[in-house]
Amino acid sequence: MLDVTVIEDAAAAAVSLDSVRARLLAELAAGPASAAMLAGKVGLPRQKVNYHLKTLERHGLVELAGERRKGNVTERLMRATAASYVISPLALAAVQPDPDRFRDQLSARWLLALGARLVRDVGSLITGAAKARKRLATYALDGEVRFASAADRAAFVQELTAGVSALVRKYGAPDAEEGRDHRIVVALHPTVKDQPVPPTPLVEK
Repeated sequence: MLDVTVIEDAAAAAVSLDSVRARLLAELAAGPASAAMLAGKVGLPRQKVNYHLKTLERHGLVELAGERRKGNVTERLMRATAASYVISPLALAAVQPDPDRFRDQLSARWLLALGARLVRDVGSLITGAAKARKRLATYALDGEVRFASAADRAAFVQELTAGVSALVRKYGAPDAEEGRDHRIVVALHPTVKDQPVPPTPLVEK
């Protein structure tokens, strides 16, 4: 099971957003289970659960983990293909954010557009690397800093911009024929306090 996977297909995204199927994905991320085992947990008949499982399987969100005999019946044990899922902007390709439409380093919406592009591009790279059975070279830096004042924050941004720009000038090789382009995204925003995730209401469909 993957830790996280990106959903790029619009139909798969729609399937995953259904409240019943989202609940089933959460249950199957915890471990393999059959339709009969899940029925009691989600409060639906086994036949309904089996229908939803087949839909999830058709879109690659769950997979067969094994089979077992129970009386005269062979139960299929299903598992989620990932512990968590991220929906790529490619699932809404016609209206996905485009950070190239405008550039405003102080705009939260431009930051959001950059983040959406990051999800889209890295998701596509992961998909391509998996198909080619190759490793994907990436790097990420995550941290928090508390500024004593808005002036300190502005000074930090100025120094960060100068430092990253200097590194780009130092190591950038635009004329290197064997080189490969890389994208750099540096973000700074107020920390969001963790909030408990409300339970997903079940709406049978």
